[in-house]
Parts: sequence; C-alpha cells; structure tokens
Amino acid sequence: MAETMEEEMPEESPLQQDLSCPVCQGIYEDPVLLPCTHSFCRRCLQRSWEHSRKCPVCRTKCEESQAVSNRALNSACQSFLSHTVRKSDQNRTPEEVCNIHLKPLELYCEKDEEPVCVDCVPLHSNHRLLSLKQGEDHILMLALTFQAGQAENQIKAEFERLHAVLTREEALCLNALASEETKKIEEIIFYTFILSPLIVIISVFTLQDFRMIKRKAQWTKGEPYVPTNSLINMGLHVGSLGFKIWKKMQADIKYYPVILDPNTASPWLYLNPDLTSAKESPERLSVPENPERFDPCVFVLGAEGYSSGKHKWDVFVGNIPKWTVGVCKESVLRKKKFTVSPGRGVWAIGLSKEKYIIHTAERTELKVEKGIEKIRVKLDIDKGEVSFWDAGATKHLVTLTHKFEEKMFPLFGPGLYTSPMELPAGKIAVHTS
Repeated sequence: MAETMEEEMPEESPLQQDLSCPVCQGIYEDPVLLPCTHSFCRRCLQRSWEHSRKCPVCRTKCEESQAVSNRALNSACQSFLSHTVRKSDQNRTPEEVCNIHLKPLELYCEKDEEPVCVDCVPLHSNHRLLSLKQGEDHILMLALTFQAGQAENQIKAEFERLHAVLTREEALCLNALASEETKKIEEIIFYTFILSPLIVIISVFTLQDFRMIKRKAQWTKGEPYVPTNSLINMGLHVGSLGFKIWKKMQADIKYYPVILDPNTASPWLYLNPDLTSAKESPERLSVPENPERFDPCVFVLGAEGYSSGKHKWDVFVGNIPKWTVGVCKESVLRKKKFTVSPGRGVWAIGLSKEKYIIHTAERTELKVEKGIEKIRVKLDIDKGEVSFWDAGATKHLVTLTHKFEEKMFPLFGPGLYTSPMELPAGKIAVHTS
C-alpha cells in the first residue's frame, strides 16, 4: 500500500494501470475483492472504511466480512514487480521494491512502520526516516517487547488459574478435616457420658430405695470403653499432601509433547496463544524477518529440536484439504521455496489433490482405506527412523530411514485454510516406586 502521489509520475504501461489500486495508485499490496468486483489494497480499504462502509469506487454498501483475499491478483502483481525491477537491482526480491516507484526500499518510516524508497521521502516529510537496517532493528525491538508482554500476561493468567485450583483443593481438604474432627468429638462425648443416666437415678432416690436403685442401675451391655481410631487420622489428611494435590490436579493441567515455535511461523500463519494450533491468517502478519522464519513457504516448526532418543507426537489434520507433516533438519531452507523431500532435509507425508503423498523424490502415493484425521509421528534419532501412523485407527502408514546427523525438528505445513492444524494434548501417567 502506498500514499497518493502529487508529483508527476512516469508514464505507466496498460498492465501497470490494471495492477494499480484505485485508492493509492500504487501496485496492489495484499489485494482484496468486494462483491461489486472492485479490488483494493487491504490497508487502503480499511482506511476508507473508517469513514464509510462503501466501495471507494462505486459506493456500493458492503460489510468487512465480504472482502476476500484476491490471490490471483496478488500473484499477478508480484510477477509484474519481479519483472520490472531495474537491471541494477535484479537480485532484489519484489518485497524489496517500492510499489509506486519500483525503486529499492532503502529507508524505513517509523510512524507508518513500513519501508520506503528515496522517491517516497516527500510523502513522509514530517515522519522520522531511518536506514533500512535501523528500521529492521526497530521492528525487532517492537516484536520483542510485544512477545515479552504477551508471555507475561499468559504466565500471570496460568498462575491465577492454578491458584484458583489450589484454593479449591485447600477448601476440600479443610472441610474433610473438620468433618472428621466433628465425628470423633461426637463419638467421644457419646462414650464419655454413656453412664450419665445411672448417675441421675442415684441422685433421685434415697438409700432406703437401694434395692430399686440397684435394679434400675443394672448395666447389661458390657463395660463402657473408649473406641479405637478415636483420634484424627493425620496420615490421611497431611501425609504426602503435596503429591496428593498434584495428582488430583492432573484434570486441570494439559501436557503437550510438542508445541509450535512462533519465531519460525510463516507470516501467513496465525498461532493460538497456547502455541498448539496453526491456521491461515486473514492478512500477512507484521513479524520480524528473522533468519528462523519460513517465508514464502507456509511452514512452522516445533519449539524443541532433537539430537537423540525416541520422540512421539500426534497432529490433528481434520478436514484440511492440503497439509504436510513430518520432520526436518535444523538447516532446512527458510527464505526460499523448495521441494519437500529428503534431499532438502525433510522427511514428511502429506495430502494434496485428495491423494496422500510420501514426500520422497518420487512423490510416492500412500494408499489408505479411508480419510486420516490424526497423524502420529514417531521419531527414533538413534535408530535413524521416522514413522507415520493413522492415530485414529492405530495403523502404520510408512517408515522413512536416514542417518540423522544434525538436530531434527517437527515440521508442520497446515496450508492456507481456516480450519486449524492442531496438536492434541498427551496423556499424563503417574508412576510411583
């Protein structure tokens, strides 16, 4: 998206005119299509809608939910930009070229939070402009601050939740103790004063009624005694108290064998706060272009890599029409498109065009009897095996072998769909000895 230019622009080709946003007059950036068939940069439309929820061209009323991504137009714009970059800048990617002037992006506008070229300077005359390197550092600092704040809020919320669980368990333990105390006291009172009727009888009658007193005071139920277990069962209430509470809290705690690493996620992927699911983001997220991040490939890695041992996790793919699940080397390409195969450091299976695929160099088709909703991945680093299972049917699908000589990471390719790819919680078992 770019601001409207007031100065004279070079003569545009018919194709460039067709690929220009009616609002900003620049090449479309993340274009969206309205029901009236007009397209606009997403940010241009959002700014226009701050004043009126109408099409900026034909003034037809429309709702935000009606604006859909125009991917065909976006691809055409990217292709146009890649073929019109000046020869001196042929090695630059389309993202490094100004949409309006087709010049290298060498500056960063701190106010608008976007890179600009030297010809854009008049449009940002009252803004602070930084070098592109300073701008990248600025974006990184903003991302770090946001991540820290987000993590702090989640940590506080989780501890508040656990505090509430502990408060509930404390009340249950104290109520159980009070209940036993009351019961024991009642028993002691009963047995302590079991002879009280006899004492009353003796005080009423005189010695001359001794025979009658003796007859009425006759006790036929055995000698009174103090019952066993009359004291509080301390072992029941305080013995291994911490362990007992922790064991009961299993219902309130979830364990995930694998969680996602947001620092590797494609800018087109939205991860939930617990980092256990990924799906298409409605718009490209403003995230740092750190070396670990996949872009343009739509992948995300697990947060932990493995250099040895056995590891297992499940992936719920549900009804996603196209996906990839597997493992990859830590050195896998992040900033270029690549073919998923062992030759590229990826061992995976997937679904594409209604066919299950083993991502070998030959793209072997995987025959299955019915659709798979949940994949189980078993990785044995030391044995050099990664196997895939239909977790719902507990059926083995395929095992791939390789001598893994560097750290391996779980890899997830959920595609660009609104249905999420999810990581189910694992089972928690308590073993004592």
